Amino acid sequence: MIDWRIEAVTFGNCNCDLNCPCQFELDPTKGHCRGMEVGIIERGHFGDVTLDGLRYVQTYAWPGPIYEGNGEMQSIVDARADPDQRAALATLLHGGETDEAKTHWWVFHAMSSRIHETLFLPIEVEIDVAARRARASIPGVFEASGKPIVSPATGEEHRVRIDIPHGIEFEIAEVGRASTRNSAAVALDLDGSYGQFNRIHHTGKGVVRTRAA
Repeated sequence: MIDWRIEAVTFGNCNCDLNCPCQFELDPTKGHCRGMEVGIIERGHFGDVTLDGLRYVQTYAWPGPIYEGNGEMQSIVDARADPDQRAALATLLHGGETDEAKTHWWVFHAMSSRIHETLFLPIEVEIDVAARRARASIPGVFEASGKPIVSPATGEEHRVRIDIPHGIEFEIAEVGRASTRNSAAVALDLDGSYGQFNRIHHTGKGVVRTRAA
């Protein structure tokens, strides 16, 4: 297996309520799942191919809970990537060179029966995990934004986090509210639903853990 590592800051949005049941091993709010993940790779490599600074978008949809499968997915990779970087990211975002079920990329790919062609497009993105704010754009294709939850009682920003010590995506994530429009293969029209802001640290062996369980 090719040695690889990715450390990235990410922003996600799905069609679930703000307290996404999927994070608690429950079925999705509406019975089905549609969502996306945007990432900025801070440090990364695939063999001797450097991935630092590249961006990506993942879009997904399942007709029921993710674990029932029969979903579809599409990866969109930073147009600035050279041919080797494009091949590396297309492999990793599809769960390649990874031990079975050790990352969310592997699981999401395995649970998708339709894998759309990877696109290579310019991606603009800003993510502030601590502030629970993000913006992402692919002109004419994709627009997403995230912001904090605001308490209806006080009008102040409400902070809540999800801690998953043995998860396959992150160790801890900040939760907010997000909206996404996507007109590529996996259509998305999300408005004020579950938003997630976090860092990931993945290798082919799974999540690199820095916090005590």
